[in-house]
Amino acid sequence: MLAWDHTFERWIVDHRIHALNPLVKGLTYAGTYGLLWIAIAAVLAAALRRRQIFLAVLIADAAAEFSTDALKALTDRARPALHTLVAEPSSSSFPSGHAATSFACAVVLAGLVPRVRGVVIVLATLVALSRLYVGVHFPTDVLAGAAWGGAIGLGVLTLARRRRG
Repeated sequence: MLAWDHTFERWIVDHRIHALNPLVKGLTYAGTYGLLWIAIAAVLAAALRRRQIFLAVLIADAAAEFSTDALKALTDRARPALHTLVAEPSSSSFPSGHAATSFACAVVLAGLVPRVRGVVIVLATLVALSRLYVGVHFPTDVLAGAAWGGAIGLGVLTLARRRRG
């Protein structure tokens, strides 16, 4: 792959801040299978009495999860050979499923509940970046996952708005 991809990933791992390790590992675990986003959607749906929030996030999460699994099977990119802070996943590195599910769900939440837009986009970015920090993805994996997830989120939002309209 790209030389800068490997260089940047190595730089991130070499410059970890020990005090941040538990926080970043927590973010990466919370992002697994989009569970963080499903929990946030459940709380917002209950608080706002709008179950479509939960349903739309669930659809975005599932679409991102299953489609990235398919893409991983097609690409079969090896993961970084670095000291990881979490167990190394057995799947391909490209694209990042955490980044895809995070951005798919964050885009849906930002569109359906605009007042949380900033928070969910920042949180999605942090979950995606956590995958670099813990040493299980290259930057292009995360960028591709975020872009793919963002596109899925926009698609789900479009469908939700058409259904409502």
